[in-house]
Amino acid sequence: MAKLSEELLKTLMDLTEEEFKKFKWFLKQDDIPVARLERADRLDTVDLTVQKYQGPGALTVFLKVLEKISRNDLVQSLRKTQIDTNNHHTVPLTRDRERKKAELGAKMKLMIQERQLKIEEIRRSAELSSKSADRHIADSERVLKVLLQSVMRSQANLIDAINEKRNTTHKQADKFIQELEREISELTKRSNNIDQLSQTDNNFDFSNNYIPTTKNWTEVTIHPPSYEASVGVALNRLEEEFSTEKKKLIAKAKLHRLQEFAKDVTLDPDTANPFLILSDNKKQVYCGDIKQTLPENPKRFNTATNVLGEQSFSSGRFYFEVQVTGKTSWDVGVVKESIRRSGSISASPESGYWTICLRNGDKYKAFSADLSVKYQPKKVGVFVDYENGSISFHDVDSADIIHSFSNCSFTGRLYPFFSPGSRHGGKNSAPLIISPVNYADQI
Repeated sequence: MAKLSEELLKTLMDLTEEEFKKFKWFLKQDDIPVARLERADRLDTVDLTVQKYQGPGALTVFLKVLEKISRNDLVQSLRKTQIDTNNHHTVPLTRDRERKKAELGAKMKLMIQERQLKIEEIRRSAELSSKSADRHIADSERVLKVLLQSVMRSQANLIDAINEKRNTTHKQADKFIQELEREISELTKRSNNIDQLSQTDNNFDFSNNYIPTTKNWTEVTIHPPSYEASVGVALNRLEEEFSTEKKKLIAKAKLHRLQEFAKDVTLDPDTANPFLILSDNKKQVYCGDIKQTLPENPKRFNTATNVLGEQSFSSGRFYFEVQVTGKTSWDVGVVKESIRRSGSISASPESGYWTICLRNGDKYKAFSADLSVKYQPKKVGVFVDYENGSISFHDVDSADIIHSFSNCSFTGRLYPFFSPGSRHGGKNSAPLIISPVNYADQI
């Protein structure tokens, strides 16, 4: 009996924890006491089975259960063991060799699986790298195209300015030349008449009084215009445009890196205020006119028109985007799991709220602080770095940072937070929409 028990124990030692759990489950179906079996380790399981079925019966049960959990390698190994039913002595036939063979085969299969997974991981990384490279090439081509257009536009403006000065100089020169030619014509005419007049008029006055009135040309000159100022102005403008485009490129690149951490966020109906209407796909929410009758739930917001995301995060980095187009009031951000859901709520970091909001259509705030926004954002990106204790809000279209919180003390789980605000007579009826972040496909 001892030899049989040893062989059965060796067999159980070859099972994984999950396989051993399934093994005991099937044993329960054979009337082995459930309470004792649930607490049994591998050694206890062997003892219970041998006590229940006595020798060869225990071996038969083991073979049947091993087949059910698809460990045919162990079945074959046990079947090569001959049982002496008279003295309950077992004679292992090449068991050690078969066990080592099975162990080696299982190990190699595991190594193959690990390498196949690594291949998929490397291929995925290479694919993402390729898409990232394509996107950066497209970004650089777009920026360089803009810069080239700026250069061409600047050159055209510079040429126009230089030509304008040149034309002005030519017009001035033509005017002077016309005046000089008129005076020459008049002087030539009078000079030709001197001989004729002197022969017919003995009293002809040869004094300077005969000379017509002319301009004093000694002080008149054409000064070449200075073109350096025009070139300098053009270069300064070009430098400003370069600097602006450079800042835009850097901002876009930073936002693209944040979008790599995008998570699929959906709204949690169990937390939604009864006035809120959620779409079937749990991606949109707006405030209705009628309070709905909903099941009591301690997670539900009862006073404020708020709703949380279903997903929570307690480590790492995550990012999501919310479309806010057409709204006059909204709140977006992240909150602690422990925030108040009823009564008076203070949306401050100290209360577990890290949010920004829009009020009255044009006033942006982060709790009590007013925010300066260049353009009204159509889509807001929210990025959280849990370990770094920071949250930033971004205008997705311009890539500008709207606001950021730093040195935050995060403990426990954080949830995405949304409030579409009250309807305000229909002026704020547009929904908040959790938008897909197509980072991998942006090229």
